[in-house]
Amino acid sequence: MQTIAHWLDGKAFAGTGGTTAPVTNPATGVVTGEVTLANVADTRAAIDSAAKAFPAWRDTSLTRRTQILFRFRELLNERKEELARLITAEHGKVLADAIGEVSRGLEVVEFACGIPHLLQGGYTENASTKVDIFSIRQPLGPVAIISPFNFPAMVPMWFFPIAIAAGNTVVLKPSEKDPSPSLWLARLWAEAELPAGVFTVVQGDQVAVDELLDNPVVKAVSFVGSTPIARYVYQRGTAAGKRVQALGGAKNHMVVLPDADLDLAADAAVNAGFGSAGERCMAISVVVAVGGAADELVGKIAERAATIKTGDGTRGADMGPLVTRAHRDHVADYIAAGESAGATVILDGRGVEADGATDGFWLGPTILDNVATDMSVYTDEIFGPVLSVVRVDTYDDALALINANPYGNGTALFTNDGGAARRFHNEVEVGMVGINVPIPVPMSYYSFGGWKNSLFGDAHAHGADGVRFFTRTKAVTTRWLDPSHGGLNLGFPQNR
Repeated sequence: MQTIAHWLDGKAFAGTGGTTAPVTNPATGVVTGEVTLANVADTRAAIDSAAKAFPAWRDTSLTRRTQILFRFRELLNERKEELARLITAEHGKVLADAIGEVSRGLEVVEFACGIPHLLQGGYTENASTKVDIFSIRQPLGPVAIISPFNFPAMVPMWFFPIAIAAGNTVVLKPSEKDPSPSLWLARLWAEAELPAGVFTVVQGDQVAVDELLDNPVVKAVSFVGSTPIARYVYQRGTAAGKRVQALGGAKNHMVVLPDADLDLAADAAVNAGFGSAGERCMAISVVVAVGGAADELVGKIAERAATIKTGDGTRGADMGPLVTRAHRDHVADYIAAGESAGATVILDGRGVEADGATDGFWLGPTILDNVATDMSVYTDEIFGPVLSVVRVDTYDDALALINANPYGNGTALFTNDGGAARRFHNEVEVGMVGINVPIPVPMSYYSFGGWKNSLFGDAHAHGADGVRFFTRTKAVTTRWLDPSHGGLNLGFPQNR
């Protein structure tokens, strides 16, 4: 059984904390390792390492920084299947999905390779008589990333390529459920010749998180996770004077109008609802069937979902297990609660026959029809392979339903009516919108982030927002005169 620890000063670090947590293969139920959980001293050592490395990295030329980033990009692209296998072994998602995760993270690395032009300042000559003004963008210092279990590679890569390219140093605190990908990435950075201390990994739980939030050396925190924890991170981090971007939970609706291509919509609902066993913050968890589309649409979704092969992600299955046994049972409890509350169980995944070990954390695709908005399967973020169908009469009813929801991460509309589509993306109160696209995750050069309880803070992930988040502007006013003095003048300076 392997022991998974930290990465400090460019090498593995065992730490001084004696507490560990099990790491399990969700497809077998077998404990494959133990992750060492950092105590306060370990976390401070990681922060101090990042702080020590910052001045030299800040002063490293943009050319050199991007050369290292390019090298990291090439190594990651060559070995992404190796990282994908590691993700599957600890998270459980199928290999094809894991490769897709790494590939989307790689897009942000590629975006960061072109960061020099985004770090340009401005210059005004002779703004006042013989006075020039210029602005520059500078890094913040050591920054922290607290990432979730569902995307152990992609979510950290939303943040650290931009942070590092901009001249910051990074302390990554990954989920203790699947900690190995973070160390794999750290070794890859070392191979790309990133200086020691620029990228540090500290494994841990709330002890490590709280130190990252409280420690004044850490200048900014990027977080992705559930809404209650995102709110906690934002409040505690900002109280300590830090910049914080905390991406929270979701309840993503897919509206299907009667004029939509129902085969396209059904494919999209199944792909977006059951990919990665529903453990995505951008998963479609609610299909809003408008008017007469409902019966035929539900039938098409059920027909497709019944063909999904659930099993071990290394065996060619379509959908893998859930991340832990406790989470599997929790999701199953939601299905029972929905059924008890009056929802119609169209497809029940609780008794699925999976292609995998008996002790795997299996739950098959589940469809609940006639779901009401006061049921827990609608109000709560389930984070599992459960698709709820809500029926409404009109477009206006569907829009009101989404806008009344406390979450605002992603949404989609399926229609062939361009006017309805334009009205929808203008009126819906959600941060990311898809038109005939079920999972509207933006490209890396746009920013990822929701509205309402899906985001705490002003900055979204990656894109231009990411560059702004990891830098701050400095305005410099200069005057170079002939060797003479202008005399005393205590009045407020005026531009002339």
